[in-house]
Amino acid sequence: MKAIQVHAYGGPEALKLEELPIPQPGQGQALVKIEAIGVNYIDVYHRTGLYPAPLPRLMGVEGAGVVEAVGADVTEVKIGDRVAYAHTGSSGAYAEYALVASKHLVTLPAGVDARAAAAAMLQGMTAHYLTRSTYPLKHGDRCLVHAAAGGVGLLLCQMARQAGARVFGTVSTEEKARLALEAGAEVAIRYTDQDFQAEVKRLTNGEGVHVVYDSVGQTTFEKSLNCLTPRGTLVLFGQSSGPVPPVDVNVLSQKGSLFLTRPTLMHHTRTREELLSRARDVLHAVSTGTLKLRIGATLPLAQAAEAHRQLEGRKTSGKVLLIP
Repeated sequence: MKAIQVHAYGGPEALKLEELPIPQPGQGQALVKIEAIGVNYIDVYHRTGLYPAPLPRLMGVEGAGVVEAVGADVTEVKIGDRVAYAHTGSSGAYAEYALVASKHLVTLPAGVDARAAAAAMLQGMTAHYLTRSTYPLKHGDRCLVHAAAGGVGLLLCQMARQAGARVFGTVSTEEKARLALEAGAEVAIRYTDQDFQAEVKRLTNGEGVHVVYDSVGQTTFEKSLNCLTPRGTLVLFGQSSGPVPPVDVNVLSQKGSLFLTRPTLMHHTRTREELLSRARDVLHAVSTGTLKLRIGATLPLAQAAEAHRQLEGRKTSGKVLLIP
Protein backbone atom coordinates (compact mmCIF):
# COMPACT_ATOMS: atom_id res chain seq x y z
CA MET A 1 0.00 0.00 0.00
CA LYS A 2 1.00 3.63 -0.43
CA ALA A 3 1.43 5.57 2.81
CA ILE A 4 2.98 8.78 4.09
CA GLN A 5 5.67 8.48 6.76
CA VAL A 6 7.94 10.90 8.61
CA HIS A 7 11.48 9.68 9.31
CA ALA A 8 12.82 12.99 10.69
CA TYR A 9 10.91 15.97 12.03
CA GLY A 10 10.78 18.98 9.76
CA GLY A 11 8.81 20.95 7.19
CA PRO A 12 6.29 19.61 4.68
CA GLU A 13 9.17 18.02 2.76
CA ALA A 14 9.53 15.56 5.66
CA LEU A 15 6.36 13.80 4.44
CA LYS A 16 7.55 10.82 2.38
CA LEU A 17 5.30 8.72 0.14
CA GLU A 18 6.36 5.08 0.51
CA GLU A 19 5.28 1.53 -0.31
CA LEU A 20 4.54 -0.47 2.82
CA PRO A 21 3.01 -3.89 3.47
CA ILE A 22 -0.72 -3.91 4.12
CA PRO A 23 -0.98 -4.51 7.87
CA GLN A 24 -3.03 -7.31 9.38
CA PRO A 25 -5.46 -6.64 12.23
CA GLY A 26 -4.63 -7.98 15.66
CA GLN A 27 -6.89 -8.41 18.64
CA GLY A 28 -9.39 -5.57 18.92
CA GLN A 29 -8.32 -4.05 15.60
CA ALA A 30 -9.95 -3.52 12.22
CA LEU A 31 -8.31 -2.99 8.84
CA VAL A 32 -9.98 -0.07 7.06
CA LYS A 33 -9.62 0.55 3.33
CA ILE A 34 -9.32 4.34 3.42
CA GLU A 35 -11.40 6.38 0.97
CA ALA A 36 -10.87 9.88 2.43
CA ILE A 37 -8.38 11.34 4.89
CA GLY A 38 -8.89 14.39 7.08
CA VAL A 39 -5.94 16.78 7.31
CA ASN A 40 -5.76 18.55 10.67
CA TYR A 41 -3.42 20.97 12.36
CA ILE A 42 -2.42 18.28 14.83
CA ASP A 43 -0.80 16.54 11.85
CA VAL A 44 1.53 19.54 11.56
CA TYR A 45 2.44 19.17 15.25
CA HIS A 46 3.20 15.48 14.65
CA ARG A 47 5.30 16.26 11.57
CA THR A 48 7.37 18.96 13.28
CA GLY A 49 7.83 17.05 16.53
CA LEU A 50 5.92 19.53 18.66
CA TYR A 51 3.97 16.43 19.73
CA PRO A 52 6.79 13.84 19.55
CA ALA A 53 6.40 10.12 18.92
CA PRO A 54 8.76 7.30 17.91
CA LEU A 55 10.02 7.55 14.32
CA PRO A 56 9.34 6.61 11.60
CA ARG A 57 5.74 7.70 12.13
CA LEU A 58 2.77 6.97 9.91
CA MET A 59 0.92 10.23 9.53
CA GLY A 60 -2.73 11.06 10.09
CA VAL A 61 -5.37 10.57 12.78
CA GLU A 62 -8.64 10.84 10.84
CA GLY A 63 -10.05 8.74 8.04
CA ALA A 64 -13.13 7.13 6.56
CA GLY A 65 -13.67 4.06 4.44
CA VAL A 66 -14.78 0.43 4.55
CA VAL A 67 -13.84 -2.32 7.01
CA GLU A 68 -11.87 -4.94 5.06
CA ALA A 69 -10.83 -7.30 7.88
CA VAL A 70 -11.19 -7.60 11.63
CA GLY A 71 -9.08 -9.18 14.35
CA ALA A 72 -10.13 -11.30 17.30
CA ASP A 73 -12.71 -10.02 19.79
CA VAL A 74 -13.98 -7.23 17.54
CA THR A 75 -17.66 -6.60 18.22
CA GLU A 76 -18.09 -2.94 17.32
CA VAL A 77 -17.87 -3.33 13.51
CA LYS A 78 -17.92 -6.04 10.85
CA ILE A 79 -16.44 -6.53 7.39
CA GLY A 80 -18.17 -4.28 4.86
CA ASP A 81 -19.21 -1.58 7.34
CA ARG A 82 -18.75 2.03 6.23
CA VAL A 83 -16.83 3.67 9.06
CA ALA A 84 -14.91 6.74 10.15
CA TYR A 85 -12.62 7.60 13.01
CA ALA A 86 -10.81 10.56 14.52
CA HIS A 87 -8.55 9.69 17.39
CA THR A 88 -5.48 11.75 18.18
CA GLY A 89 -3.80 8.75 19.79
CA SER A 90 -3.97 6.82 16.51
CA SER A 91 -1.69 7.09 13.50
CA GLY A 92 -1.68 5.92 9.95
CA ALA A 93 -4.62 7.59 8.20
CA TYR A 94 -2.38 8.97 5.44
CA ALA A 95 -2.47 5.62 3.65
CA GLU A 96 -4.53 3.32 1.46
CA TYR A 97 -5.22 1.08 4.48
CA ALA A 98 -5.16 1.77 8.20
CA LEU A 99 -5.23 -0.38 11.30
CA VAL A 100 -7.61 1.14 13.82
CA ALA A 101 -8.72 0.01 17.26
CA SER A 102 -12.30 -1.05 16.64
CA LYS A 103 -13.49 0.83 19.73
CA HIS A 104 -12.59 4.06 17.92
CA LEU A 105 -14.62 3.33 14.79
CA VAL A 106 -18.06 4.82 14.14
CA THR A 107 -20.39 3.43 11.50
CA LEU A 108 -21.72 5.99 9.06
CA PRO A 109 -25.41 6.82 8.69
CA ALA A 110 -27.11 6.79 5.30
CA GLY A 111 -26.49 10.03 3.47
CA VAL A 112 -22.97 10.59 4.81
CA ASP A 113 -20.24 9.49 2.43
CA ALA A 114 -16.56 8.97 3.24
CA ARG A 115 -15.53 12.49 2.25
CA ALA A 116 -18.19 14.09 4.42
CA ALA A 117 -17.28 11.82 7.32
CA ALA A 118 -13.58 12.62 7.04
CA ALA A 119 -14.47 16.30 6.95
CA ALA A 120 -16.78 16.10 9.95
CA MET A 121 -15.39 13.72 12.54
CA LEU A 122 -12.44 15.43 14.22
CA GLN A 123 -13.42 19.03 13.66
CA GLY A 124 -17.13 18.40 14.16
CA MET A 125 -16.65 16.59 17.44
CA THR A 126 -14.20 19.30 18.51
CA ALA A 127 -16.78 22.02 17.88
CA HIS A 128 -19.35 19.82 19.64
CA TYR A 129 -17.43 19.44 22.90
CA LEU A 130 -16.28 23.07 22.87
CA THR A 131 -19.85 24.40 22.63
CA ARG A 132 -21.62 21.66 24.63
CA SER A 133 -19.13 20.69 27.34
CA THR A 134 -16.10 22.97 27.75
CA TYR A 135 -18.24 26.11 27.79
CA PRO A 136 -21.87 25.10 27.22
CA LEU A 137 -23.28 28.00 25.26
CA LYS A 138 -26.78 29.24 26.04
CA HIS A 139 -29.10 31.78 24.50
CA GLY A 140 -27.71 35.30 24.79
CA ASP A 141 -24.08 34.33 25.45
CA ARG A 142 -21.43 36.24 23.54
CA CYS A 143 -18.51 34.30 22.04
CA LEU A 144 -15.42 35.09 20.01
CA VAL A 145 -14.22 32.46 17.52
CA HIS A 146 -10.70 32.84 16.17
CA ALA A 147 -9.96 31.49 12.68
CA ALA A 148 -13.70 31.56 12.09
CA ALA A 149 -13.41 30.42 8.46
CA GLY A 150 -11.18 27.45 9.27
CA GLY A 151 -12.34 23.87 9.53
CA VAL A 152 -13.32 24.03 13.20
CA GLY A 153 -14.21 27.72 13.01
CA LEU A 154 -17.02 27.33 10.48
CA LEU A 155 -18.56 24.49 12.49
CA LEU A 156 -18.14 26.43 15.74
CA CYS A 157 -19.96 29.42 14.27
CA GLN A 158 -22.87 27.22 13.21
CA MET A 159 -23.19 25.40 16.53
CA ALA A 160 -22.83 28.59 18.55
CA ARG A 161 -25.48 30.37 16.53
CA GLN A 162 -27.82 27.37 16.84
CA ALA A 163 -27.35 27.59 20.63
CA GLY A 164 -28.61 31.18 20.52
CA ALA A 165 -25.25 32.83 21.13
CA ARG A 166 -23.97 36.03 19.55
CA VAL A 167 -20.93 35.06 17.51
CA PHE A 168 -17.98 37.30 16.64
CA GLY A 169 -15.30 35.78 14.42
CA THR A 170 -11.79 36.76 13.38
CA VAL A 171 -10.64 36.19 9.79
CA SER A 172 -7.82 37.31 7.51
CA THR A 173 -9.56 38.05 4.18
CA GLU A 174 -12.80 39.35 2.75
CA GLU A 175 -13.65 35.94 1.33
CA LYS A 176 -13.15 34.30 4.72
CA ALA A 177 -15.29 37.02 6.29
CA ARG A 178 -18.11 36.10 3.91
CA LEU A 179 -17.84 32.42 4.85
CA ALA A 180 -17.87 33.18 8.58
CA LEU A 181 -20.95 35.36 8.22
CA GLU A 182 -22.73 32.65 6.22
CA ALA A 183 -21.89 30.18 9.01
CA GLY A 184 -23.56 32.34 11.65
CA ALA A 185 -21.10 34.97 12.78
CA GLU A 186 -22.79 38.27 13.55
CA VAL A 187 -19.59 40.15 12.73
CA ALA A 188 -16.39 38.99 11.02
CA ILE A 189 -13.41 41.00 12.24
CA ARG A 190 -10.53 41.34 9.77
CA TYR A 191 -7.62 41.01 12.17
CA THR A 192 -5.22 42.06 9.40
CA ASP A 193 -6.89 45.50 9.31
CA GLN A 194 -8.52 45.84 12.75
CA ASP A 195 -7.53 45.33 16.37
CA PHE A 196 -9.83 42.46 17.33
CA GLN A 197 -9.69 43.35 21.03
CA ALA A 198 -10.86 46.91 20.37
CA GLU A 199 -13.57 45.69 17.99
CA VAL A 200 -14.92 43.15 20.48
CA LYS A 201 -15.08 45.79 23.19
CA ARG A 202 -16.82 48.20 20.81
CA LEU A 203 -19.33 45.61 19.63
CA THR A 204 -20.22 44.63 23.21
CA ASN A 205 -20.35 48.18 24.62
CA GLY A 206 -17.24 47.50 26.65
CA GLU A 207 -18.61 44.34 28.26
CA GLY A 208 -16.56 41.74 26.39
CA VAL A 209 -17.54 38.16 25.60
CA HIS A 210 -18.37 35.23 27.86
CA VAL A 211 -16.04 32.85 26.05
CA VAL A 212 -13.20 32.95 23.52
CA TYR A 213 -12.56 29.84 21.44
CA ASP A 214 -8.89 30.23 20.50
CA SER A 215 -7.05 27.79 18.22
CA VAL A 216 -4.34 30.28 17.27
CA GLY A 217 -2.42 30.50 20.53
CA GLN A 218 0.68 32.62 20.82
CA THR A 219 -0.29 35.68 18.78
CA THR A 220 -3.86 35.97 20.10
CA PHE A 221 -3.61 34.77 23.71
CA GLU A 222 -3.15 38.03 25.61
CA LYS A 223 -5.77 39.95 23.67
CA SER A 224 -8.15 36.99 23.94
CA LEU A 225 -7.96 37.33 27.73
CA ASN A 226 -8.63 41.05 27.40
CA CYS A 227 -11.77 40.35 25.36
CA LEU A 228 -13.44 38.49 28.23
CA THR A 229 -16.12 39.78 30.55
CA PRO A 230 -15.46 39.19 34.29
CA ARG A 231 -15.63 35.44 35.05
CA GLY A 232 -15.34 34.71 31.35
CA THR A 233 -13.58 31.66 29.90
CA LEU A 234 -10.67 31.40 27.48
CA VAL A 235 -10.72 28.03 25.74
CA LEU A 236 -7.31 27.44 24.17
CA PHE A 237 -7.69 24.41 21.92
CA GLY A 238 -4.87 24.89 19.41
CA GLN A 239 -1.67 26.77 18.73
CA SER A 240 -1.35 27.38 15.01
CA SER A 241 0.82 30.47 15.66
CA GLY A 242 2.97 28.68 18.22
CA PRO A 243 2.67 27.58 21.86
CA VAL A 244 1.63 30.09 24.52
CA PRO A 245 4.43 31.04 26.95
CA PRO A 246 4.05 30.14 30.65
CA VAL A 247 1.19 32.05 32.28
CA ASP A 248 1.18 33.87 35.60
CA VAL A 249 -2.15 32.67 37.00
CA ASN A 250 -2.47 35.88 39.04
CA VAL A 251 -3.27 37.59 35.72
CA LEU A 252 -6.57 35.69 35.68
CA SER A 253 -7.71 37.37 38.90
CA GLN A 254 -6.45 40.78 37.83
CA LYS A 255 -8.44 40.63 34.61
CA GLY A 256 -11.70 39.60 36.25
CA SER A 257 -11.55 36.16 37.90
CA LEU A 258 -11.18 34.54 34.50
CA PHE A 259 -11.14 30.85 33.64
CA LEU A 260 -8.50 29.31 31.37
CA THR A 261 -8.64 25.77 29.98
CA ARG A 262 -6.70 23.71 27.43
CA PRO A 263 -8.98 20.84 26.36
CA THR A 264 -8.41 18.06 23.82
CA LEU A 265 -10.76 15.85 21.85
CA MET A 266 -9.25 12.67 23.30
CA HIS A 267 -10.41 13.60 26.80
CA HIS A 268 -13.93 14.30 25.50
CA THR A 269 -14.29 10.91 23.78
CA ARG A 270 -12.71 8.78 26.52
CA THR A 271 -15.47 6.19 26.58
CA ARG A 272 -17.14 4.53 23.61
CA GLU A 273 -20.48 5.87 24.83
CA GLU A 274 -19.24 9.44 24.73
CA LEU A 275 -17.57 8.93 21.35
CA LEU A 276 -20.76 7.53 19.83
CA SER A 277 -22.91 10.24 21.38
CA ARG A 278 -20.80 13.06 19.96
CA ALA A 279 -20.17 11.41 16.60
CA ARG A 280 -23.82 10.55 16.08
CA ASP A 281 -24.90 14.10 16.93
CA VAL A 282 -22.43 15.50 14.40
CA LEU A 283 -23.07 12.97 11.63
CA HIS A 284 -26.85 13.22 12.06
CA ALA A 285 -26.60 16.99 11.72
CA VAL A 286 -24.54 16.54 8.55
CA SER A 287 -26.98 14.02 7.09
CA THR A 288 -29.97 16.31 7.71
CA GLY A 289 -28.22 19.46 6.51
CA THR A 290 -28.38 21.11 9.93
CA LEU A 291 -24.58 21.24 9.94
CA LYS A 292 -23.06 22.33 6.66
CA LEU A 293 -19.57 21.21 5.73
CA ARG A 294 -17.13 23.14 3.58
CA ILE A 295 -14.41 21.08 1.94
CA GLY A 296 -11.94 23.76 0.94
CA ALA A 297 -9.34 21.56 -0.76
CA THR A 298 -9.14 17.96 -1.96
CA LEU A 299 -5.72 16.61 -2.95
CA PRO A 300 -4.34 13.17 -3.84
CA LEU A 301 -2.42 11.35 -1.10
CA ALA A 302 0.86 11.95 -2.92
CA GLN A 303 0.38 15.72 -2.44
CA ALA A 304 0.26 15.57 1.37
CA ALA A 305 3.14 18.04 1.59
CA GLU A 306 1.20 20.57 -0.49
CA ALA A 307 -1.83 20.08 1.78
CA HIS A 308 0.36 20.96 4.78
CA ARG A 309 1.79 24.01 3.01
CA GLN A 310 -1.68 25.32 2.27
CA LEU A 311 -2.87 24.65 5.81
CA GLU A 312 0.13 26.31 7.48
CA GLY A 313 0.03 29.20 5.03
CA ARG A 314 -3.61 29.90 5.99
CA LYS A 315 -4.58 29.52 2.35
CA THR A 316 -7.46 27.19 3.12
CA SER A 317 -10.96 27.60 4.45
CA GLY A 318 -13.01 24.71 5.75
CA LYS A 319 -11.62 21.19 5.59
CA VAL A 320 -8.62 19.84 3.68
CA LEU A 321 -8.90 16.22 2.49
CA LEU A 322 -6.44 13.74 0.99
CA ILE A 323 -7.75 11.01 -1.29
CA PRO A 324 -5.80 7.74 -1.70
